[in-house]
Amino acid sequence: MEHQFTNRLSQEKSPYLLQHAHNPVDWYPWGEEAFEKAVAEDKPIFLSIGYSTCHWCHVMEHESFEDTTVAELLNDAFVNIKVDREERPDVDDIYMTVCQMLTGQGGWPLTIIMTPQKKAFFAATYIPKDDRFGRWGLKTMIPRVKDYWKNERAKADDSANEIAIALQRTQREAAEAELAEGLPETALEQFSARYDAVYGGFSDKPKFPTPHNLMFLLRSHSADPQTNALEMVTNTLTMMRRGGLYDHVGFGFHRYSTDRQWLLPHFEKMLYDQALLLMAYAEAYQVSPNQRFLQTASEIATYVRRDMTDENGGFYSAEDADSEGEEGKFYVWSTEEAEGMLGEELAKLYMAVYNFEPEGNFLEEATGHKMQTNIPHLQHSLEDIATMMKRSESELATELEKARKMLFDVREERIHPLKDDKILTDWNGLMIAALCKAHRAFIDHADSPLFLKSAIASSEFILDTMKGKDGRLMHRYREEDIAISGFLDDYAFMIWGLLELYESTFDLKYLEAAAELNSVVLADFSDAEDGGFFFTSEHAEQLLVRKKDIYDGAIPSGNSVMMLNLLRLAKITGNTEFEVLAENTAKSFAKTISHYPSAQSMSMMALMFASGSSQEIVIAGEPDSPETLAMLREVRKRFLPNAIVLLKTEENAERLAAIAPFTKDLQVKKGETTAYVCRNYACGLPTNDVGKMVELLTE
Repeated sequence: MEHQFTNRLSQEKSPYLLQHAHNPVDWYPWGEEAFEKAVAEDKPIFLSIGYSTCHWCHVMEHESFEDTTVAELLNDAFVNIKVDREERPDVDDIYMTVCQMLTGQGGWPLTIIMTPQKKAFFAATYIPKDDRFGRWGLKTMIPRVKDYWKNERAKADDSANEIAIALQRTQREAAEAELAEGLPETALEQFSARYDAVYGGFSDKPKFPTPHNLMFLLRSHSADPQTNALEMVTNTLTMMRRGGLYDHVGFGFHRYSTDRQWLLPHFEKMLYDQALLLMAYAEAYQVSPNQRFLQTASEIATYVRRDMTDENGGFYSAEDADSEGEEGKFYVWSTEEAEGMLGEELAKLYMAVYNFEPEGNFLEEATGHKMQTNIPHLQHSLEDIATMMKRSESELATELEKARKMLFDVREERIHPLKDDKILTDWNGLMIAALCKAHRAFIDHADSPLFLKSAIASSEFILDTMKGKDGRLMHRYREEDIAISGFLDDYAFMIWGLLELYESTFDLKYLEAAAELNSVVLADFSDAEDGGFFFTSEHAEQLLVRKKDIYDGAIPSGNSVMMLNLLRLAKITGNTEFEVLAENTAKSFAKTISHYPSAQSMSMMALMFASGSSQEIVIAGEPDSPETLAMLREVRKRFLPNAIVLLKTEENAERLAAIAPFTKDLQVKKGETTAYVCRNYACGLPTNDVGKMVELLTE
């Protein structure tokens, strides 16, 4: 295809950068060439950060970056740099912090204007092409910034320096000596205060899934079943599944809901949301064995295996919200379409159950008008719907599944949203951990082996392809191109995935790999002075600051996950220094964690693991014997959030003892599989009896 314009982004691998490769804007990727040009031509830098499935990023591109008038202004005034935030989360994190400091808000697209020395003096998110409601558009803003740079350089430089100093100051807050008392209990109170008892979730609108909050609440319930924590989890998971947030035709969850009822989603699908939600549904099933939780988890995994898995085993990053230039078009249906595809009787049933309306069942956000199309969603459980319709639930489910398959087949013929097929190490680590949790939680389900198979394939891809000979990870893979040194999240999430994979397979190579990656984290990311871990390696490109964060946003922070990893590794290896490092990490963020603990839910889980009732479970026996499998099944189906599980066999005894020395003397008794259950550093007597082992686990 012939293009009128081509810029340097055409040589990149990121789908987001490639989307802009034929803009008339003279885009550069982040790199020395752009900064050297800015110095040589004495121009400020226009930095635009986004990601491939960002709706407003698409809007700004079509409106402004494809416009030759805007492009001429940008090219004249600036050196223009495009960054994919998913490839360079380090760059994004720094300048998003700047944006929040300057404007009090953030989001994408992120727009930064900065000096050639990378110091920002202007920040915004989406900027329209023309002035709108008293707000500058790009056509007004660019000439004024150009004039400001040329005629008021001292002010620009002073402003940039002040912002850089303020940014650095945010990273130098003194570490508190101690954490506040009762933080998990305080976090639970904060969630209870925000809880929507009708529709679930913890806000009015918009509503984000944030599954790690639900995982924390499950641990709160485990610690004290008298709280309302379990009700908050089960209601939220139920209502999310019923709403339009869930793709009832093709499975998987969209990014977030724009309304309180979970009806109208922002339609993009992110790998990390699938992973974290899969974990939440799997753990919830262990606590409260609701078959709908099992079904939802299985369908999430089906979506990921079908649509988000590379032939080499890695998982893709995301699917866009837009297709044919319209958000959600791929996912919605008119009543006429449904009737034409399903036939009158089946369409009537499907549309009644999933609440289709002739004029459409949702309002356009911008105008408040009905859209003439429908988002499939449930207002009641299928059990209640079957009762209201005076039909058997199994018969209703069969008919609805028949309709779903027909709609799915037709939908597959539509123009699909863009798939961001880059493979990110950190998000793959999350999905590996999730699939392993689901494998164990649903050990008796037919899909359980498929969960594990996918997790193994992804882990083998990451360890074989994304790990260098020096033991260090790379961040991104696409089209056989491996790029960008690993960040803290890459290591933290992969260690998490490998620990879960070990407990699913008991193959020691995964435990050994986790220990090796942990050693790299301690060597390359540790803050030796104040505790905790920097986001970037000491070998990485030096930016304005070396960030260190604990806040759990859409994804848990690398520091909070490392706290849990270290605590688990301490229990496995007997190396109490790991516990000290985990505690020092918590103390280094004590001020932040203590200020608003419900915003640090993964850290709360780590604190509960450290201070609660932990268990070390060692099963000694042959791996495939009925007795061993029976014991493992009893362990796996239970919600034991503070447990580590090891399997000692005659074949692996020496290797296991090298990692976990305390297992050396744990032997098979009476020639039969033997369970050793230790709790809070005190061990019960070994037992060959499954029932007695269960008593030890649940006492």
